[in-house]
Amino acid sequence: MRQRKNGSSIKHPNLSDAEAKPQKKSPYSSKDVFLTCLGFRMLNALLIQTYFNPDEHWQALEVAHRIAFGYGHLTWEWEEGIRSYLHPMMFALFYKLLALLRLDIPFVMIKAPRLLQSIFSAVGDLYLYKLSFVLFGDGVAKWALFSQLANWFMFFCFNRTFSNSLETTLTLVGLYYWPSVRSSLNKAPSGSRKWGLALAALACAIRPTSAVTWVYVGLLELYLTHDRLRFIFMELIPIGSVVLGITCLLDRLMYDSWVLVPHNFLKFNFLSSGGDYYGTHKWHWYFTQGFTVMVFTFLPFCVAGIIKSKYWKLSGLILWVLGLYSILGHKEFRNSASSVNCRFVLPVLPISLIFAGYSLAALEERGSRNGEKKRSLCICNKRPSRKQLAIFFLLASNIPMALYMSLIHQRGTEDAMNYLSKEAAKGKVKSIIFLMPCHATPYYSTLHNNLPMRFLDCAPSKGMPTESDRFMMDPVSFAVDFAKNWSHPSHIVLFDSEERHLKDFLVSHSFREVRRFFHAHFKVDRDLQASVVVYAMTDT
Repeated sequence: MRQRKNGSSIKHPNLSDAEAKPQKKSPYSSKDVFLTCLGFRMLNALLIQTYFNPDEHWQALEVAHRIAFGYGHLTWEWEEGIRSYLHPMMFALFYKLLALLRLDIPFVMIKAPRLLQSIFSAVGDLYLYKLSFVLFGDGVAKWALFSQLANWFMFFCFNRTFSNSLETTLTLVGLYYWPSVRSSLNKAPSGSRKWGLALAALACAIRPTSAVTWVYVGLLELYLTHDRLRFIFMELIPIGSVVLGITCLLDRLMYDSWVLVPHNFLKFNFLSSGGDYYGTHKWHWYFTQGFTVMVFTFLPFCVAGIIKSKYWKLSGLILWVLGLYSILGHKEFRNSASSVNCRFVLPVLPISLIFAGYSLAALEERGSRNGEKKRSLCICNKRPSRKQLAIFFLLASNIPMALYMSLIHQRGTEDAMNYLSKEAAKGKVKSIIFLMPCHATPYYSTLHNNLPMRFLDCAPSKGMPTESDRFMMDPVSFAVDFAKNWSHPSHIVLFDSEERHLKDFLVSHSFREVRRFFHAHFKVDRDLQASVVVYAMTDT
């Protein structure tokens, strides 16, 4: 440590200080932290009104709606058995509860799932605070929580009903209980490793790719622990087997046959490169674009925190996850409904923000020392401190980004389905066709009405263009051929970029525009899709 002139030490909120003193009790109770985070996340959930990626609806809510109400679309992944029913079942039970309470009305069906997710997100926020506290103390914990709540991508993505969101919460809770993650003098309570193992197994059951994180943690534990045989044979194998067995039984019940989802997932995505169908990027993409965009203006603070803290266990985990995902081809900067799809590495974003909190805590400590000096010298300085400038910079850059992405960018497809849901409840919709790229809108989970609907298929095909591909290549020819075999729909939904080509076709088939919804100011990976247009039969 550096010394003051009078010989007293200048303290930094670093690991060595935390280890040198007994762990103090947090000045904030877990209940207070959780309730604060819950209130914030519930408001966060209500402010999310945009469409990010199809999996939020099609791999979670759509499946849950089918379980709870008997109708809903299952995508090709469920036919191939590469998805577990564990995550959708949670929302299916929630839907059942809403139905029992007679609350399954359009507004509630639209808002309730993200409000449910906000509870899990708040749990994740709480354990980020608790993990930061046991590692670095309260000074870092409060700024780590600030970073978590202020980061634009966490605001934009954490409350969405992705399996990645729940995986992130389970990762934060699990890391808190793993002894190997903690410092040598701040040991975890007895038996906590079993909780950490159970949470790790559950995360892997929900998302098999979560194993990337837990292999690192498990190897670290294996290296540091003195009871390796007990860890492997008395904890790892029994707990993993129990969670795998429960998951297999659930999937056996839902698939009506024995399905080993982790095996099928591994076979499709890695052994056969099936995941590459949805897009690949250069090996450095996560480092230079993907993860960098997620961390955003917190990046310099994260890097500074990693260097100052020298806590290589957690920073090594970040590098491990980003490195392994970089080796894989499938990075999914994907489709017109997705702008910055890096949710695969979402679980390590909060860990990066812990280091940002470390850096901010160091600024606070430095500012308080400078303040003491100036007061003792009777120096008046009205200029903002470095900490204040840093906070202003982070909030000024992240809040507009979070609000724009959550409230404005790509909201048209959600607005269109919300409108059709209300119209269907009034009996004004008979059937719908979506002439747009596949999975570009929510589906039955939002409509909540068992009406005939049809979207353009895009299941992986060996070298053959899908319906969605053929439509995007030549909208007019595709629509003419498609109309020969359709049952005349009451409504058609499409983007304005395709409407320009299909205007005459729609008029000739007696359709008229009934609503137009703003969608985006700029293009993502196709032509600009500025608005979503709903057409209806002239007598509808």
